[in-house]
Formats: sequence, structure tokens, C-alpha cells
Amino acid sequence: MIALTDLLATEKLGQIIGECATAGDVIILTGELGAGKTTITKGIAQGLGIKRMVKSPTYTIIREYEEGRLPLYHMDVYRIGADAEELGLEEYFEGEGLSVVEWGQLLADGMPVDYLELTLRKVEHDDNARTAEFTAFGSQSAAFLKRILNTWENKA
Repeated sequence: MIALTDLLATEKLGQIIGECATAGDVIILTGELGAGKTTITKGIAQGLGIKRMVKSPTYTIIREYEEGRLPLYHMDVYRIGADAEELGLEEYFEGEGLSVVEWGQLLADGMPVDYLELTLRKVEHDDNARTAEFTAFGSQSAAFLKRILNTWENKA
């Protein structure tokens, strides 16, 4: 578990994730409303070299950012949940970019085979602090997690 003291630390972790990402990596972001899912995605975009403003894809479902080192596919499946199979998300998951899925745990059978789950939790009595906990599902995600943790330890 990683302790994040404020929004800047959350973005810094995101930036490291973006720097460590390779084509086909998938991150499933879980956490309650306001836990920092979009904030960490902004950091991920910075780490990929994306300069454009990152906004929550709540109503658009998928936002694509192509101008970075890798494309970033930012998804929010809160409103569609298990109906995601109809959207063809597997094309993104198996594509040439990094897929970041907010509320991804709602995908049920539509979950990718290999993914890194990042659970963000608010810290009681501190509105800006969060904890980040990673769980790797698959060998590609285990290697991704190792790169992230090594870089975090070297930069912290």
C-alpha cells in the first residue's frame, strides 16, 4: 500500500504509472466517488507526455488521447457496467495504448484477462490524503506493477 498525502502525491503516482506503461497495459481504477480516480488519470496522462486537459469520461464513456508516448484510453463504465461487452472494449484492452478504466470492477465478464487493479481510498480525517493499493492479475500486469513500484521507490 502506498500512502498519498495530497493531490500532488496522487498525481505524482499517476505520472510514474504513465512513465512505466507499455502498449496493452490495462489499469482498473476502483474507489468510492471522490477517491481520486480522475486525478490519478491526469497524472498518468502527464507521464505519457499528454498535454491536453484530462476530463472524466462519465458521460462520454471513452476519451482517447493519442498525442502521448502511448495512446491513453480513459474509460468510465459506471453507467454501463456489465453491458460493456457491446462497446468492444477488448479492442482497446488489446490495443497499442494504455487503457485506464474507472469503475472497471463493474465490467463483470467484460473484464480483461490481464490487468492491474488500483484501489484508491480516502483517509479518514484528511480530505486530501489517499491510499493506493495495487493488485496484479496476469503476468503483463505483474511486470507493470514491478516497474511502477521500483520507480516509486527510486523517486520517493
